[in-house]
Amino acid sequence: MSSGERKTGIEQDSRGKVCEKDEFVVLQKRDLERLTTEVMQLREFLPKVLNRGFFTMLQKSCEGELMKDKKQEEQEHLKQDCEHFRAQLETAQADCQREREEKIVLREELWSAQTQLRQQAEYCTQMGAAVCNLLWRVSSKEEVIQDILAGSRVQTFFTVAGQTLESFVKSLDGDGRPGQQDLSSDENQFVLALAGVITNIAAAACGRDFLASSSPVLLDTMMQLLEELKPGVCARLKVLILMFLYNISISVKGLKYISESPGLIPLLWSLLQDPDSGVCLHTLRLLQSIVLDEGLLPTVASELHKTLPLARVRELAASAHPSLRKVASEMLEDLGASVSQW
Repeated sequence: MSSGERKTGIEQDSRGKVCEKDEFVVLQKRDLERLTTEVMQLREFLPKVLNRGFFTMLQKSCEGELMKDKKQEEQEHLKQDCEHFRAQLETAQADCQREREEKIVLREELWSAQTQLRQQAEYCTQMGAAVCNLLWRVSSKEEVIQDILAGSRVQTFFTVAGQTLESFVKSLDGDGRPGQQDLSSDENQFVLALAGVITNIAAAACGRDFLASSSPVLLDTMMQLLEELKPGVCARLKVLILMFLYNISISVKGLKYISESPGLIPLLWSLLQDPDSGVCLHTLRLLQSIVLDEGLLPTVASELHKTLPLARVRELAASAHPSLRKVASEMLEDLGASVSQW
């Protein structure tokens, strides 16, 4: 039998069955020795190769594989998140575009509404100017004033009138001048006519008694407006307000209310510095009404004494304006008589 030849044995067991024995391999002695040597060399060499470093590297390799798998999973999750965010971005962009289109529509609607509002405001101002000018003309008759006061909405009229005048004065710019307004504009005509109607109502006995008794808010508003209006600004409106207050002062109750207003005397002295002669004239007339009332003089005497601008009154007494010169001279006489009584 040649070297390396396999041999198989077949025999029967006790029950007569045929069974195949293990295979055998025939080797030459030198081959066996060489195999034995190789096995011994492997036993000696393998521990050197399969040392701690090898197993460490193997462990790191395994960990690297695990890390790689984990990174791949994370990358897959990130990819899914990216797709999700991309879908959200597309949705948001679509919403943004829709909102932009809606905004354009709303802007157009707002512009249209503002245009309509401006047109309505202009119409109301024109209508108010026309109606108040007509009312200003007819309110010079006492019977018309009586009819006005008999109306059920007269208090509403006075309230709206005060609010309108107050709103107009507040609309003036920082310099106290109407911002790019034409003095002959409907707005200015409306305001002046409204003030003129109130002044005419106060000129009638029934009107000033009604205002002194039932409209203290309007009186306070008119005096406050005189404070807020700067020198040289809206002279016609100032004159109408001063005429209104003068008419109110003819009433005993009205004069008492006006003279007891805090800061009235300093306000009137400051109005005497106004460059408009009409403002100075009607300021002096209102002062005369206060000074000449002996019953109220003690309440204002000390304030008159402290703030009396005699130099300015003397200057006005030398004015080229006849009416102003006359009233200023009378005022000096009245003040002289009053001072001698103090």
